[in-house]
Amino acid sequence: MLLIAMSEEKGMVRAPGRVTQEQLRFLEGLVDQGRFGSISEAVRASIDNFSKSGAQAHGTYLIGEALIGKGNEVAHIDLLMGDKLGPIGASFAQAISNLSMGHTPLLAVIRPNLPPKPHTVIVPKVTVKNMSDAGKIFGPAQSAVAKAVADAVEEGVIPKEILDDWVIVASVFIHPKAEDERKIYQYNYSATKLSIRRAMSNYPPWDKILYEKDRARHPLMGFRPPRLWRPPYLQIALDLPSIEAVKEVVAQIPSNDNVILEAGTPLIKKMGISVISAMREFAKDSFIIADLKTMDVGKVEVDMAFDETADAVCCAGVASAATISDFAYEARRLGIYSFLDMMEVENPLEKLKTLKELPDGVILHRAIDTERTAEPRWDWIQEIKEAFKGKRILVAVAGGIDPRTAQKALDGGADILIVGRYITQSRDVERAVEEFLTYFPGDIDLMRVHVE
Repeated sequence: MLLIAMSEEKGMVRAPGRVTQEQLRFLEGLVDQGRFGSISEAVRASIDNFSKSGAQAHGTYLIGEALIGKGNEVAHIDLLMGDKLGPIGASFAQAISNLSMGHTPLLAVIRPNLPPKPHTVIVPKVTVKNMSDAGKIFGPAQSAVAKAVADAVEEGVIPKEILDDWVIVASVFIHPKAEDERKIYQYNYSATKLSIRRAMSNYPPWDKILYEKDRARHPLMGFRPPRLWRPPYLQIALDLPSIEAVKEVVAQIPSNDNVILEAGTPLIKKMGISVISAMREFAKDSFIIADLKTMDVGKVEVDMAFDETADAVCCAGVASAATISDFAYEARRLGIYSFLDMMEVENPLEKLKTLKELPDGVILHRAIDTERTAEPRWDWIQEIKEAFKGKRILVAVAGGIDPRTAQKALDGGADILIVGRYITQSRDVERAVEEFLTYFPGDIDLMRVHVE
């Protein structure tokens, strides 16, 4: 069946897939109003409307993608579906009439002289260099794509009413070292069928993207890009004299999604900003903050840290409003986080109000040299969050944090606890970190047993 979606006027618009309970109730309402004699008649009317509107210029434009399998026979399909008179039809004609060496498009056929409908053109992603490569495309891959299209029609995924109005463009990946024809066929059949189903249902929904984007790890990358999306976090300040000392400490830190690392100011002054890249050799997945304590030329220092793969940078709160705004602007332009260290800033809230560009985070910092006389500045946490509702400003606290005060800081609204000496100077770094982790929610996806 086709999915009947409701427009603002409660009319029927085209969107393929399956009927939801809400849409079924809508159809029942149309029947009750006397507009249709039965649910089947209402569905048929929607199919006719879907077919007519889908055949108009600039009509249906559906996108699907799927990766299935493993090893050299792994299949990856990128797929476009739409009407012949729209952009997909133009792409289909362009592909079939403009041949290029090594990437010759070909019509999908179940067997010679038997193409499926909608007609489908296959575009090889990998350069076809010899007859062996050609045999994999003009054989198991070609047949797999064609059979998947035909089966999708038979199973009702693609409506029969549009078979002569639509075309499909399928980009197919075949590894040069693929050998097992059965796997080439099976993986490409499944990937094509799944990409069609996804295209017809406008997959993925936004909620899935939002849930997965920071949990995902790309299979062809050796690391997972970190992001501060689920506070609170334990930030370990590595104010150590050498990269060897940093490596020794990091090796003892338990692997945990709540832990982030800081290249401390003393470390950067001693080793230079390139210490960030050096840390990546043994902390590939870690979120690393470069504590630059920038006082001037904010954009320049952000660029320097970015080039060394820092995930976040820190500016001094006593810097001018112009420097801080430039610093935050440049970090946002480059897609990394900016933090503002409010050490020696009497009124952090008023300082923030002077800025044209707000940072992503604020650090309420009690200096080491004043720990014996100065009180923690945690009262500012809620004031800052209240003043900038909807801005998603992270608030970190630093200065003398230990396991006895950690819970109080978190209860006060702190998003990040910054801890240095209690961990880095401990004889048992792992134990010291574990003392804090009892206050944190734990790794993400501990209960997940399957990933698409």
